[in-house]
Amino acid sequence: MFNLQLESESINTAIDALVDKGWYFWHNAIPTSLCDALYFELQQRQQDGELQQAGIGRGQEHQLNQRIRRDAIHWLERQTPAQAQYLDLMQQLQLELNRQLFLGLFEYEAHFALYSPGDFYKKHRDSFRGAANRMVTSVTYLNPTWQADWGGELVLYNEEDTQELTRLMPQCGALALFMSEQLPHEVLPTRQPRASIAGWFRCNTSTHDLVNPPK
Repeated sequence: MFNLQLESESINTAIDALVDKGWYFWHNAIPTSLCDALYFELQQRQQDGELQQAGIGRGQEHQLNQRIRRDAIHWLERQTPAQAQYLDLMQQLQLELNRQLFLGLFEYEAHFALYSPGDFYKKHRDSFRGAANRMVTSVTYLNPTWQADWGGELVLYNEEDTQELTRLMPQCGALALFMSEQLPHEVLPTRQPRASIAGWFRCNTSTHDLVNPPK
């Protein structure tokens, strides 16, 4: 695979939007060829039984609750060239987020997320208020095609959780970015298999008596 780069102008636009409104939907951020490779890998891992039911909470508080969340996941750890290339792109974005916003991001973690028909993820925040380690959330969409009546939209709400801000339809190569602590969000029930990569740019909140919880 080639050494891909995110467009600098587009990165700046995304960062400006994060500052101004807390979210940004970046159309065609990830090349189609890379999305196709990642989509094929996710399908293969599903066929091989390598996906795990996703839970809620982190560390010792992690638990399964299908009334809240029903997707299946597999963590990205550079096992394949496609994974490595995607993580390299996110590292570029991490460096720019740190350079421009001084967020102190030290890690990016991500997993495949497959929503089967009927699956959803109820409204939640990705980070606890006042104890944030996940700073910026990313979602990259992998399905080659998606129709409006298939559902599965990502819905973002304002910080006070009183108003819907936007509904983002899965589009191949699109990258949704939003502030993890700031915006509640949910994934609406899908009518078709919905493939994506969910990720988080993290800062280190460990102290001498509290270790930053694992993924």
